[in-house]
Amino acid sequence: MRKTIVLIGAAVVLSGCGMVSGGQPRTAAKEATTTAPAPQQTAPQQTPAQTAPPQADVVVATREAKVGSGDQYGKARVEITALKRQGRTVTLNWTITAVEGKVNVHNGLGGGGFDYTVSNVSLIDPVNAKRYRVARNGTAADATCVCSGTQGQFLEAGKSSTLYAVFAAPPPEVTKVNVEMPMLGVLTDVPLS
Repeated sequence: MRKTIVLIGAAVVLSGCGMVSGGQPRTAAKEATTTAPAPQQTAPQQTPAQTAPPQADVVVATREAKVGSGDQYGKARVEITALKRQGRTVTLNWTITAVEGKVNVHNGLGGGGFDYTVSNVSLIDPVNAKRYRVARNGTAADATCVCSGTQGQFLEAGKSSTLYAVFAAPPPEVTKVNVEMPMLGVLTDVPLS
């Protein structure tokens, strides 16, 4: 009988310490996870403007032009590698190569001296006589283009830059458009796939 009383007393003492709760001991680590403060969330990191990934080597349209801006003068070749319809949008991918001299891509394709994008590139629908400007990520004055950033891109001869821009899609019956690029001119009858 003495053994029974000692065992019952031990069970009461141990259950008060948390050692007998369904047969599983409680641990400090388990308690720490329930009382630890929630981790602080960090602000998302801003990523710099990106250029489009290199596309297949299929060139659907090309043009060479003499270009100049500031003290950067040379000859550039533009090669359109894709003009693809995707639902209600069209994505234009192209490469600019400095053929000779220096080519200022830095602010040469934007809408002004401090626009370091390709926001001034446009598609022209000759069937419906309509111009399509680069898409924007909002309607406010500070909305940015859905396109490549070009800051710091001053191409030496032989160097290239791969770029992209997104536009609203022309009607389905439009199968070719003209692509207007500041300082490079107009590429006509570019097939829309």
